[in-house]
Amino acid sequence: MLEQTEFPFLLPQGYLDPEGTVHCEGTMRLSTAYDEIAPLQDPRVQANPGYLVLILLSRVITRLGDLPAVNPKMLEKLFSADLVYLQDFYQRINQNNHSRLHVTCPHCQGEFQVEPVPVGE
Repeated sequence: MLEQTEFPFLLPQGYLDPEGTVHCEGTMRLSTAYDEIAPLQDPRVQANPGYLVLILLSRVITRLGDLPAVNPKMLEKLFSADLVYLQDFYQRINQNNHSRLHVTCPHCQGEFQVEPVPVGE
């Protein structure tokens, strides 16, 4: 049974909006088949296949800081480290057995899920 469909993330650099505010915290939902198919018909993707990732991510990022919405134009302005992070995060949460681990705190016995940090980060 599907328990969780949205996952929080923290960008390494953050999106710098036109007012100079940096937005690092966000939420990404699991993708649907349509999320992966629909961008293929977009003229920007047909002209430049590399644009696919920006459209796909803009469809599944449900929150970025306190911004009202996320769109491909905004994602064009991400630092490279943030784009790589989001692509990796997308892959991890959309795998059947994503890498979230259920853990119990040895001190308070509280139970929660954690996302392992890749080696080198």
